[in-house]
Amino acid sequence: MGRLWDAYLGTRRPDPAVRAVTAAELREVLLAVGAAGVPFTVGEAGGRGADLVASWQVTQPPTGSGPARRQVERTFKIWLRLVPGEREVRAMDEQWAVTRAGAPPGRTVQREHGRGPIRRVQKEWSYERGPDGSRQKVVSFDLHVTRDMKDPLRDVVLAAGWTWRGVRKS
Repeated sequence: MGRLWDAYLGTRRPDPAVRAVTAAELREVLLAVGAAGVPFTVGEAGGRGADLVASWQVTQPPTGSGPARRQVERTFKIWLRLVPGEREVRAMDEQWAVTRAGAPPGRTVQREHGRGPIRRVQKEWSYERGPDGSRQKVVSFDLHVTRDMKDPLRDVVLAAGWTWRGVRKS
């Protein structure tokens, strides 16, 4: 059951040929990821059972019009705890969603919160006129949390010779 659970939580192990860096070096590299042109930030967790936290806030395009207009604001966080003795980073995913109604959006109509592996993928398309005048389908909104947030963090951890272990609760 351990391997199946690891697969569900997204645990990855580094290549055995990679030399592991120290916890301080890994911390510095992870903090630098947040400043490298990615859509999220990485900072100190301030206690709370973790060493670092990666945070990303996304506002989805509105749907509907007038009082029925809805807009969702999503916040994704990955809490990172460095465990030097085992050379692993334990990562817990957490997400919030707040749906607001009205034009402009102001009234909160729904709140959601969840912990566990985030695998959110969402795309929206619209139609526009192309250069030749024909109608073309164009991506107007693209949200892929694993590709845009988790993968850069996980790649840095694995390149540093540490294990990335997903956990359900901190």
